Amino acid sequence: MENSITKLFGIKYPIISGGMVWCSGWKLASAVSNAGGLGLLGAGSMEPEVLRVHIQKCKEATDKPFGVNLPLMFGDEERAAVIMEEGVDVVFTSAGSPKKWTAKFHEKGIKVVQVVANTSFAIKSQEAGVDAVVVEGFEAGGHNGREETTTMVLAPLVKKAITIPMIVAGGVSGGDSIAAAFALGGDGVQIGTRFALAKESSASEEFKIKCINLPEGGTMLTMKSAGSVRMVKNEIYEQINTAEYGGASKDELIAIAGRGRAKMGIFDGDLNQGFIEVGQVCSVVTEIQTVQEIFDDMLEGYANAVSKLQVM
Repeated sequence: MENSITKLFGIKYPIISGGMVWCSGWKLASAVSNAGGLGLLGAGSMEPEVLRVHIQKCKEATDKPFGVNLPLMFGDEERAAVIMEEGVDVVFTSAGSPKKWTAKFHEKGIKVVQVVANTSFAIKSQEAGVDAVVVEGFEAGGHNGREETTTMVLAPLVKKAITIPMIVAGGVSGGDSIAAAFALGGDGVQIGTRFALAKESSASEEFKIKCINLPEGGTMLTMKSAGSVRMVKNEIYEQINTAEYGGASKDELIAIAGRGRAKMGIFDGDLNQGFIEVGQVCSVVTEIQTVQEIFDDMLEGYANAVSKLQVM
């Protein structure tokens, strides 16, 4: 399965795990890399020295390339310094402009990928010199694009607008959706939800069990005026949703959300007052598997999907 993404990162399969807060620690990232993909650490929920420990443990657990997802909205100076000091292979930047760090990371030999939710930002990211972009559709969990553009629409639009490799995210969980992503022009896929629910994920068991039992339509995009978030419908979601549709201001919504809700929902397992951030595709995921089991299933499903397409 060699292509521009496998060559760029030096990996076997063009499959990247999401760098998800409270899920993507060294155990998950190293397992994905050992299975032939590119594992990412989720720096958004790590203090700088905690990130350093996870990078070092990841190096001990795998001799394969791995990376770090660096959300630029959470304060990036100290985390970026740790990434450069530790010689990480790849950085996926998100929730901000890649201009600030791309050249500095490149000076250290670190490849840079930017996550985007619209064509305009994809073009700006290419102009900033990133090595690839992730196009993330509205189906994805967590912080999301306000435009609500689906992966099926977004990927072909971005593919026409840029010349660098494109990784498709949002609604990707199995071999059939990987095949669909390639059909849309993708050079690789980034998978969040399914890996968030893997055995190696650092998310709580309560979070995982809740998510694998969600029905179709179990998640919704909310807080659109204050940084869109896709989450499971629970008590705190209902409070925010009621306030939002009642005309609450951005500041009022932020006040209701408070701080630490993602940790409460994902890591601590508070299913009522925590943010249970997960993608629409969770309704397709019905069991907690190891990363290797997930890879085996995806690769078999991909082969089956491609063989069916060839018959048509």
